[in-house]
Amino acid sequence: MNLSLPIIVVILLLVVASSIRILKEYERGVMFTLGRFTGVKGPGVRLVLPIVQQMKTLELRTVVLNVPKQDVISRDNVSVKVSAVVYFRVVDPEKAILQVVNPYEATSQLAQTTLRSVAGQHEMDELLSQRDRLNAAIQQVLDLNTAAWGVKVTNVEIKDIDLDETMIRAMARQAEAERARRAKVIHAEGEKQAAQSLAEAAQLLSAQPASLQLRYLQTLADISNEKSSIIVFPLPIDLITPLLRR
Repeated sequence: MNLSLPIIVVILLLVVASSIRILKEYERGVMFTLGRFTGVKGPGVRLVLPIVQQMKTLELRTVVLNVPKQDVISRDNVSVKVSAVVYFRVVDPEKAILQVVNPYEATSQLAQTTLRSVAGQHEMDELLSQRDRLNAAIQQVLDLNTAAWGVKVTNVEIKDIDLDETMIRAMARQAEAERARRAKVIHAEGEKQAAQSLAEAAQLLSAQPASLQLRYLQTLADISNEKSSIIVFPLPIDLITPLLRR
C-alpha cells in the first residue's frame, strides 16, 4: 500500500498535466467531446479530458500565401507566367475545422486555379496596365468561395508577369511606333496653330496699311543689325500691282 499510493498520485498528476492546454491570444481551440463538436475555446488555460475530449487549435493571424507562377493564356492568345501573393486569415474556427480538412491547403489550391481563370479572361495590355482591377477580381472570387470554410481573403497582389523574349521585343517595337505617332501628331498640331496665328496676323496687317509699312521698317532694322553682305529691300506689292496690270 505504501508503494501504490505514490504511484497513483504520480499517475493523477500526469493525467492532469496532459489535460492542460494553454491557448495564446491569437489562437482558438475547437473542442470535441466524444467526437461531437462542443464549442470554441478562447485564449487562456483550458482543461481537456483525456480520451473523452479532443481540441484542435487554429491561429487567427493573417497568413501570407505565395502563389507560384501559373501558365496563363490571355484572351488575345498570349502565353505568360503570372504569380501572386494572397493574404487571408481564419475568422470562423468552427467552419475551418468542420467544413474543410486543411483550410490553408484548400485556399492555396483555389488561389492557383482562380489566378489562371481570371487572368485568362483579360488581354495582355490589361494584365500589364490594370493590375488593381485584376487584384480586385481575384480577391472577390476567392473571398466568395472561402467564406464557407471560415476563411477571409483580405488582399491579393499580382507579383510578376513574365513574357518571353519575342513578346518583349514586339512590345518594344509597338511602344516605339506609338511614341513616333504621338510626335507626329504634336508636330502637326504645332503647324496648325502656327498657320492659324499667321492667318490672323495677315488679316490684321491687311486691314491696316500703316501697320504693314511699320512692319517693313522693322524688317529693315532687323536686317541692318545682321553682319551680311546682302541687303534686301522689302517692296510693297501695292507699288508693283499697276506695273503688272500694264
